[in-house]
Amino acid sequence: MSHATRTTRGDRLRSAAAGLSAAVAAVGLAELVAAVVEPSASPFAVIGSGLIDLAPSWAKDAAIALFGTGDKIALLTGIAIVLVAVAAVAGILESRRAGVGSAILAALGVLALVAAMIRPGAGPFAWLPGLVAGVTAVVALRLLMRRVHPIPYLRAEHEERRQFLLWTAGVAATGVAALVIGTAARGATRSIEAVRTMLRLPAPTTAAPAVPAAAELGIPGLASVVTSNTEFYRIDTALIVPRIDPADWSLRIHGMVEREVVISWDELLTLPMTESHVTLACVSNEVGGDLIGNARWLGHPIRELLARAGVDSDADMVLSRSSDGFTASTPIEALTDDRDALLAVGMNGDPLPIEHGFPVRMVVPGLYGYVSATKWVTELEVTRFDRATAYWTDRGWSERGPIKLQSRIDVPRRGTRLEPGDSVIAGMAWQQHVGVDGVEVRIDEGPWRRAELATAISADTWVQWHLPWTAESGAHTIECRAISADGETQTSDPADVVPDGAQGWHRIEVSVA
Repeated sequence: MSHATRTTRGDRLRSAAAGLSAAVAAVGLAELVAAVVEPSASPFAVIGSGLIDLAPSWAKDAAIALFGTGDKIALLTGIAIVLVAVAAVAGILESRRAGVGSAILAALGVLALVAAMIRPGAGPFAWLPGLVAGVTAVVALRLLMRRVHPIPYLRAEHEERRQFLLWTAGVAATGVAALVIGTAARGATRSIEAVRTMLRLPAPTTAAPAVPAAAELGIPGLASVVTSNTEFYRIDTALIVPRIDPADWSLRIHGMVEREVVISWDELLTLPMTESHVTLACVSNEVGGDLIGNARWLGHPIRELLARAGVDSDADMVLSRSSDGFTASTPIEALTDDRDALLAVGMNGDPLPIEHGFPVRMVVPGLYGYVSATKWVTELEVTRFDRATAYWTDRGWSERGPIKLQSRIDVPRRGTRLEPGDSVIAGMAWQQHVGVDGVEVRIDEGPWRRAELATAISADTWVQWHLPWTAESGAHTIECRAISADGETQTSDPADVVPDGAQGWHRIEVSVA
């Protein structure tokens, strides 16, 4: 290999390193600025949020199916990988033709600036982190490029390399330090968690009935009938969780109403509170999936607030809006009938966790979350389905999302190897606001056998079930189906989650040996 070839390859590597170092500095300083002046304008967050908004439904479904509740971490990791590749290429192009790589990195800064400015609720300094990112990237790249191609004969080759490494490491270290400081600054300003911890919620006017002792079968591996706050699934579009001081929160009810109503946090807490166990489910939950959970919610009935506003008789939908711009279209009858549709402030005896909607969210039994469970809710617009659309309905999902009759097998787990002899098959079944009357199980396509149901908390919650089984050696297929309180039998016809939820029987394979 000739010296010229080694030099060319070395130039490419140094140029790529220069691009990476410039990008690290740009991201670090931009995140520091965002933490200080506008946390929601974090370049990573605004670009990621923009990608979420622009991604087709199939891509979102694939991400949730593949990564589950880790979909946001996967997205941010993907953005970081792409940024590394683009920065390296920008450095190489800059070494070949001055200005090309700088233009690429500047364009990324402009992208972050624009994405921050067009986000709902953008603050007056939303543009600043993107500007800092772009300027820093260009200045750092041009500075380092002078070390990639130093003035000939000024230094020995080994001295040139040492100087380049020092400058590159220094620029990157500056970015890393800024990122660490920004993260610490953001943590230091997270006083909302302290506010939340200090809150004392009012006692319910209508308390939830005690969970029956017979509601929990106590079978190892079977989901708990009440899901803890830390284990409750989280699916939403917020890369940066909104942090709202209750003192600054208010809810506006407007649209097709006799009078506009605005309610503050303090006023909300003076209203009669209802406590109710309600099972929530994500429409992206596949057959047998775990994007579902049951909790004890505390809140004020939404129907009471709508009655105060005076709903127009022609209205058939309420468009709820989150502080981060998310919207959901809820059939108005689900908010005005006798179900416990709540403007919730509490979850399992505590104030709502921040990631689950603190200070206020919606909880509506019988509907998938994409049309009902708006977190960080700040607005209810009474309207019609033929006049307004919501975030997910704009992306091909159905307008109304009633929860389908479903059941799943928790025990044994798919692919489990069991020993011959006495065993148990157990799982969960649900159809909120309707209730479950029974579950049937069959093994190896034999006759359907009726499982024993635990005691349901209410028609708005899921219910445990189990069936004793004498396991014989060999491979076995186990299926289950639920029967609702109104006599419907869970369909065997398979359907994907789009446009209104998955359906079909849950089926697992196990081995007994």
